[in-house]
Amino acid sequence: MTSPTAPARARRLGLYGPFAALAIAVAAWSAGWLWLKSEVERRLDGAATDQQHAGGAFTWSHRRIYGYPFRIDVDFTDLTWRAPDGWGVAAPSLKTETFVFAPQHWVAMAPAGAALLRPAGRVDVAAKVLRASLSDMTGHPPSFSLEGLGLAFTPVAGSAPYFVQSAAELHVHTRAGPADLAAFYVELDGATPTPDSPLGRVSAGKPVTLVADAIYSHARALAGTTRAAAIAAWAGAGGQLNMRQFRLQAGDSSLDGHGTNLSVDGDGRLEGDLNATLTRAADALTALAQAGVVDPAAAHTLGAVLSRARAGAADHVTLGFAAGRTTLGPVAVGPSPKVY
Repeated sequence: MTSPTAPARARRLGLYGPFAALAIAVAAWSAGWLWLKSEVERRLDGAATDQQHAGGAFTWSHRRIYGYPFRIDVDFTDLTWRAPDGWGVAAPSLKTETFVFAPQHWVAMAPAGAALLRPAGRVDVAAKVLRASLSDMTGHPPSFSLEGLGLAFTPVAGSAPYFVQSAAELHVHTRAGPADLAAFYVELDGATPTPDSPLGRVSAGKPVTLVADAIYSHARALAGTTRAAAIAAWAGAGGQLNMRQFRLQAGDSSLDGHGTNLSVDGDGRLEGDLNATLTRAADALTALAQAGVVDPAAAHTLGAVLSRARAGAADHVTLGFAAGRTTLGPVAVGPSPKVY
């Protein structure tokens, strides 16, 4: 009679193996997160150096990077980005975030508002909501969205006035398209213009709404260290703008237009034609003439043929920009808008 065989002791590899695999995975993920964190630091430092060498600035007083394990959060204190021509933005606090799974898509929020930097002086921007997103950063242009709600614009002492004092909403979007095309959309809604500005005179204290929706060609050429250099390079490459919609509602006066083949001349002024529908155009021209923007004689001449006080009356005209002049139908009314 044989004695029973003792059962084999269970292998401990099967017990500890999953924990060991988990530990290896956590270590690998942590190493990857730390590498991504260092890469963000390196690129930010490189961008700051490049901006300084170009004659601008990209600075902050404090920077914190965190968000492990699934996010990269970058918080800035006293952030300033300024181009060599003096244009830029600043924020006392800026919070940015991306997910490790999508490091090319960033979102940002300025909880304490921001500031617009101009050669004519700084404009502080307070807001109930001020946030943005940035993705497809290799595109021309990158995909960018900005949303502002409950905005107030205050030029600091010694700065030139800004064209609006407040706005209910601001939306800005840019997108790259096929065949070197790109698009932008700007909407400013419920704005209160500065009283003594040309827009303030036309609106007579009533709200202003602006919408611009356009597609432009030669998107890759729109590049340069300054706004003027970028637009000049784009125009020199043959860039043209297709304005799908342009709407300006200023009080009781309005302009609705669209046009193709718009561009910028060598002096930085708009050129091309805009097919426009004007409401209470004569009243707007009179206000602009009083502000010194439109030639008074031209305003008087056009006032005799354009609709005035009839409720809802509209005029269909061509708004032309050529040789540095703006024409309304056959009459020159003033200089062409300065783009840069």
